[in-house]
Amino acid sequence: MRPSLPLGARRRDYVVSALIALVCLLLVAGAWWLAPARDAHLEPADPTQRQDTPPPPREVPQTLTEVFQAPAQYPAATPRPIVSAGTVLAYEGSTAQGLDAHGQPLWSYHRDHPACALAEAWDSVVLAFDEGFGCGDVVAVDARKGTYAATRSALATDSPAVLSSNDRVGLAGSDRVELWRSDLVRTVEYGKVEAPQEPGAQPHPECTITSTLTRTELLAITETCPGSPGATLRFLEATPEDSRKPEVISEVPLDDPAARLVAIGQHAAAIYSDSTIRSYAEDGAELTQRSVPAAGNGLGLVPPTADLPHHMSWFDGERLYLFDPDDLSVSAIIDDALGLGISVAGRTLVPVEGGIGVLAESGSTIERVIPVDRARVDAPVHLNIAGSTIVEKRDDTLVGLRAD
Repeated sequence: MRPSLPLGARRRDYVVSALIALVCLLLVAGAWWLAPARDAHLEPADPTQRQDTPPPPREVPQTLTEVFQAPAQYPAATPRPIVSAGTVLAYEGSTAQGLDAHGQPLWSYHRDHPACALAEAWDSVVLAFDEGFGCGDVVAVDARKGTYAATRSALATDSPAVLSSNDRVGLAGSDRVELWRSDLVRTVEYGKVEAPQEPGAQPHPECTITSTLTRTELLAITETCPGSPGATLRFLEATPEDSRKPEVISEVPLDDPAARLVAIGQHAAAIYSDSTIRSYAEDGAELTQRSVPAAGNGLGLVPPTADLPHHMSWFDGERLYLFDPDDLSVSAIIDDALGLGISVAGRTLVPVEGGIGVLAESGSTIERVIPVDRARVDAPVHLNIAGSTIVEKRDDTLVGLRAD
């Protein structure tokens, strides 16, 4: 028969148990109080209120009428209107709104402070916030339903560039690039990694990343490294066997440390350097070369680019470039363009002074201009399309335009 514990011992046990329970309660309460999700409010879409997204136009409009305006206080790294699954993303202050093609609100998402990065992919919109550890608190919202699709916490700089393609989204800084798949699980990281789990996994953590782009299974990076007078273009797998261990496909030495990526295809990338655009295959072989005018301010860490059905495109700050999707040779240079364009009924439309220019079928000259009254806009104008609504981003304003 076990001897009974003294009364004092039992009392101490109760006190210790109570203290442990109190500490656990405080930890849970503290985690809840400090959790980023606590300051988030998502109001999903009402499926009975959404109007059907009008189909894309079957022909290029002759005239356009403004049907809505909405705020677009996007971070600087997102120059183009965000449109996903026919939903337009409006953003003001610290509130995101999904709008239908008619400009009517569908859903809203609010945080106590503004987003530091925005993107679109997988029929979702992706928003990143800085919760005191860099711009790495990320949430994906289903663009049609306004419901959570995925979340993650990632390492990031305070003001990262946004990297995206049809099936990838990621963040880039001068020291690190990270890509995610549709569930926001990381597929690759490259650069300097804090507290690496396996020393030596990163091939060049000492280098400075100067530009990056991704498409399908390809990630391209230019960087400068200590002891090297120029730069290096590196082609990497977007989905290596281990996301912590980048797999370099090939490396191309570049004489100019100011060389920057301006376009990427499934198996090639294009580089701007000293008024010349050169394209390289993913095995490192040079494909094409062309002299071009000096670029404007479109040479960021992630340059302003957009995919068109028959071209890749890049806005250099003063003119629009169209590239062949296979070898990334320069197909056309549109000197009068104000920003990135779209495709409507098989034709390329680009923003120009006084309206939207329709490129000739040859793709090198503006055939006619659809009049659009913008008053005075000093910033670039970029286009996207939601159903049959053409969406312009004019500085911090979205404007929806429909055919009469």
